[in-house]
Order: sequence, then C-alpha cells, then structure tokens
Amino acid sequence: MAIEEPESDSNPTSDHVLDWLEDSVSFLPSFLDDPYNGGDVNGYQWWDQEQDLINNTTTSLNSTTATTPPTITDHPLASDSSKKRKSPSNPTPQTPQNHHDQRRRINGKEDAVLEEEVVTVRRHVGSKKPTAKSTGNNCNNGINKEGRWAEQLLNPCAAAISSGHLTRVQHLLFVLNELASPSGDANHRLTSHGLRSLTHHLSSTSSVPMEPTTFASTEPRFFQRSLLKFYEVSPWFAFPNNIANASILQILAQEPDRSRNLHILDIGVSHGMQWPTLLEALTRRSGGPPPLVRLTIVAATAENNQNTATPFSVGPPGDDFSSRLLRFAKAIDLNLQINRLNNQPLQTLTSQIISTSPDETLIVCAQFRLHNLSHTAPDDRTEFLKVVRNFEPKAVILSENNMECSCSHCGDFAIGFSRLVEYLWRFLDSTSSAFKGRECEERRVVEGEAATALTSQSEMNEGKEKWCERMRGVGFVGEVLGEEATDGARALLRKYDSNWEMRMDEKDGCVCLWWKGQPVSFCSLWKSE
Repeated sequence: MAIEEPESDSNPTSDHVLDWLEDSVSFLPSFLDDPYNGGDVNGYQWWDQEQDLINNTTTSLNSTTATTPPTITDHPLASDSSKKRKSPSNPTPQTPQNHHDQRRRINGKEDAVLEEEVVTVRRHVGSKKPTAKSTGNNCNNGINKEGRWAEQLLNPCAAAISSGHLTRVQHLLFVLNELASPSGDANHRLTSHGLRSLTHHLSSTSSVPMEPTTFASTEPRFFQRSLLKFYEVSPWFAFPNNIANASILQILAQEPDRSRNLHILDIGVSHGMQWPTLLEALTRRSGGPPPLVRLTIVAATAENNQNTATPFSVGPPGDDFSSRLLRFAKAIDLNLQINRLNNQPLQTLTSQIISTSPDETLIVCAQFRLHNLSHTAPDDRTEFLKVVRNFEPKAVILSENNMECSCSHCGDFAIGFSRLVEYLWRFLDSTSSAFKGRECEERRVVEGEAATALTSQSEMNEGKEKWCERMRGVGFVGEVLGEEATDGARALLRKYDSNWEMRMDEKDGCVCLWWKGQPVSFCSLWKSE
C-alpha cells in the first residue's frame, strides 16, 4: 500500500537528521542524560523451573533411547539453589552435594569426561555480577576459546540431545541452570539464552515460559529508542547501512542522466534507521536530488512465526517509521514516496508487485534477510536471487552474516546449534563492550532479539565466499567500492570500540566487519553482467 505524506506540524531546521531522530524519540534528551537508568526487563526464572527442565528432557528423549538411563531425581530444590546464588560469600555456583552420587551413575569414560567439563568450566567462571574489573572490554578475546566456557557446555549438551543421551543431557542442563544469568558477562548471558533454546527444542510445546523481551514485544517508542541507542554504541548494523548508502550514491554518480527517478527495494532490518542519512546526502549531490525517490519496503512476513524468525526483522505492532520518513523528506525538500508491502513472502515478489518502471534507477538493498530463505527449501536463496536478476536492477547491495562453514552436515541440530552459539557469542561479547558492561533495558532488548536466532534455528552456516559464488552464478559481477566510500566507512568505525575492524576483499570487492579477529558480516555491491 502507498503511504501518503502526512501534514507537517514543524518547521525545517538546520540539523535535519537530528530532527528525524528526535521525532522518532521525543524523550531523546532525557534519555541521553541518563542512558543506563532503566528499570528491569522481565528476567529468566530458570531457578524456579529446574525440575521442569529435567522432566521435559525425560519426556522428549525417552522415545529416542533404546534403554532409558537412570533418572536424576535428587537435585536440590529451586529455592535452595536461588538462595545459594544470592549469597555474597559464595559468588561462584557450587557443585551440588549429590554431585558425586550423580557421577557414580555414569559409567566408564563418561564419568571422567563430565567431571573434566565441569572442572574446566568452573575454573573460568567468576561472579555473575558485573564488577569494576568485569565491565567494558572484560570479555575474553574472541579468538581465545578457552575463556568462552559457555560454549564448552552448550555444544556438548546439544550433541547429547542429538544422540538421545538422556543422562548426559540432564547433567549438562543442571550445570547450565546453575551458571545461567541474564545480567552477567557474555558467558553467563550466552548460557542463559542457550539454555532457553535447548529447553525450547526439547519441549513438546511451541514456546517456553519467560521469553526474553524482543523487538516485536516492545512498545513502539521504546523500540525506536533501543534502536537509536544500539546504533550509537555499536556498528553491528550502522556499519553495513553506511556501506549500503555509500554504494547507492556511487551507483547514482555513474548514471549519465541525473533526471532519472530513484527506486530502492528495501529488503532489510533497519526499520527506517538507514534512510535519513541517504536522503539528506541526495539533496547535497551535484545537480540536486532525483525528481522522485521511491522506497518499496518488503516487511517481514513468514519471519513472524517464531520458528522461522529472522533476527531483527520484525518490529512491534504500531511502529510507523514511514510517516516519520515522509515528514523528514518534506523538511529537506525531497520528493519521497513509500510503498510498504505487508504479508508478501520474498519468493512471490514480481516486477508487477514492486511496480518497476523503465524511467527509474532500481537498486535492490538486501540486508540480513536472505539467509533464512532456506527454511522453506534448500535452493530458495539462489532462486530468489534469480528473481532479483529478472528485475533488471542497476545494482544489488547484499549484506549478510559472515559465518563461514565447511561442514557437510549443517542440517544436524548439534552442528547448526553450535554455529548459532558462535554467532550469538560475537554479538553478546561486542555488546558487552558497547554498553561498557552496564545493564539497561535497551541492551536487554537487542540481546534478546539476537538470541531469537537460537530458538528459530536461523540458517547461519554460509559466509561471504558462498554468497559471492551464488551471486556470480545468477549473473551478477562484483563492483569495488570507491575510495570515498571506504574512507567514510573507516571514519565511522573509529567512533566505536577499537576491537572492531574493517577488512577489504579485493576479489569481489566485499567490505567485511570483524570483531576481535573474527568475521561478523560482509557488505557487497553487485551489477548485472
């Protein structure tokens, strides 16, 4: 549906981008005065559901094991566990009194393996509460997996679930339950989200109690505030958006006819945050802005199902960034038209649906949405890129997660889960540094949204090389970004934590974002052959 421009009730000011942001969040000044003073978002009361975890495990795995191992029934009560956690004299979770009895029930080598796992993890576990030494860049370097103890428990637990090993699953769930915390460092937070995901996988119901606060479950104004704060402290999306905007300007600069309209097909997760900077840049270009800028937004649809959700794609009901963009465009004297496609699966897009025209420059901007297309069929990613190629766009901007994987069994639950745990670690580790280890509601919302990748089993088993191969296979060639665009990207990155890094791939012209020596995402510009 086309969105009409609303009546403007404000006068243009010199700082139009700030106007748009303030219009999005009217209480922005007070928020910036005290950005971390927020009330608690509902926590994860796993301590009160400890026995339910074991019961769910037993129910789910009994059918997959030929001989049911002994059931562990003598765990401490949840109330005892909770009291133990809160005791200041005992900051590190202790081994249950009956822990040796549990190990005696496990035969042979498994006894030693489980004991070694717990001992190794506990050697690295400190207090769940952030301290002066555990804030900011407190997290272990991303390359040093020895300090990433959460993965040393979550991944073996997923493997035990895949193999139907009930006793091992019960033991690891109990240890995870003891160590999980939504307000500790990145390890404790990852344990909390991973434990929820594993329980969700084992449960016969479609949901798990006490889901975290996510984009879709927030109030629209707070959602905008959270996005704004996240863009301020982290380049996770700000950097790809900057590259995308620079790519659009680069393509337009190559156009001989400056009088052509611009049509952008937005298949992304920016929720409007990407476009004010581009719109203002268009007004400053030589010869002025295009006569008409059309923005076709393909809203997330199938992703609304939590089992196939694409992280960051679904905003809360009632969030209307289109009207704000239209007011902003009017303030800077730019002719903007917005068409929002709701309930339109990506696979069903056609030139008629997006209403392409020969007298316009069509640019497709696909960011962090295409990786989940394989939920419906393995070849859907390639098939959709063929559809895009048939649109005959002037350029395609593709940004995706850069999670290289060489395995041939990514359909296995345990392997897929480990890839998602790796992705979430990088997010939580970088977010801990971005918020300097401090607790606030905005941080919990973006972390809760990122964690939806675990329960949705998002497909993050492909990196830059596979995506570039796929783009070339359907008839696109990579375009190298110009010096002005890359210099601008480097300048933007200097605003953030020094652990962020930009790397260039000369082969396909990709610009890659890295955190602590590990790839996070890539941005690429493609033109038709």
